[in-house]
Amino acid sequence: MQTGDSDEYVYDEATGEWVAPGDATPAAASDDAVEVRDSVGNLLADGDQVTLIKDLKVKGAGQTLKRGTLIKSIRLTGDAQEIDCRFDGIKGLVLRAEFVRKR
Repeated sequence: MQTGDSDEYVYDEATGEWVAPGDATPAAASDDAVEVRDSVGNLLADGDQVTLIKDLKVKGAGQTLKRGTLIKSIRLTGDAQEIDCRFDGIKGLVLRAEFVRKR
């Protein structure tokens, strides 16, 4: 039975130890899960549509995004306060979650 023992353990990078697969999965999933919430507390996810709740000046683009502007297909960055998105003529737009509302 010694031949199959090495397949029953996985290396957990968070702790630096070899653990059973059942023990490593929940810990890894909870570390990667960052909850991003909009201005009213709704949970945001990749692909959601959001609306701006105030006028925002975009640095480097020389334009202002007006209140009520619809932003489609957002992406979460791993930071609880930032979301990555695209808007016409602005590449690499990052918005703070406190200035958007889920649609």
